[in-house]
Amino acid sequence: MKILVIAATLEEIQPALPFLEEKHIKYLITGVGMVSTTYALTRYLQQHKIDLLLHIGIGGILDPSACLGGVYQIYADEIFALGADDNGSFISIEELGFGKRIYTEKPPVHIRLPEVSKAQGITVNNVHGTTESINWLQQRYQKPLIESMEGAAVFFVAEQEGIYCLQFRATSNYIEPRNRDAWKIGLAIQNLNDFIQTLISRCFI
Repeated sequence: MKILVIAATLEEIQPALPFLEEKHIKYLITGVGMVSTTYALTRYLQQHKIDLLLHIGIGGILDPSACLGGVYQIYADEIFALGADDNGSFISIEELGFGKRIYTEKPPVHIRLPEVSKAQGITVNNVHGTTESINWLQQRYQKPLIESMEGAAVFFVAEQEGIYCLQFRATSNYIEPRNRDAWKIGLAIQNLNDFIQTLISRCFI
């Protein structure tokens, strides 16, 4: 099985690079955001045959009681706020009849994955950082919810190309008004990279 590990930034995948290179597993740094991710991944897949996309990264979690640094399997991811504003009421892209917002993982068949917590994802262009917008999320989404800027884009491309796809994220911060002093980026990246090496070693080598 040909695997491609995908991350938005080099920092998110740096600790696992020696392992990936030793095992001859390809990786792709797409850049931050849905547009960069969609372009970089689609271009790569035009030139290489891949069976499984492993999308990894860090993200914010909506649950303020969750322990930061935890690794989650994102089973579904939503292109957040894709639709229209009708005088204060949101009309989804589905209701408009022009597409869909939510895309899901596609695990390889007959592969038993390590047990980790599962979460829904939202993919945003503008990370939430106001009390009002966060309260809106709390009212409309079940926990755990993890926010990123790329997840749904990878699921979208995988669906279009008919490729197996999994997404794992480690939580580096809470979805709250911006508070850099509370971020645990180093812990999240280390836990994520430890996990991805274990996942590949147990399931795909």
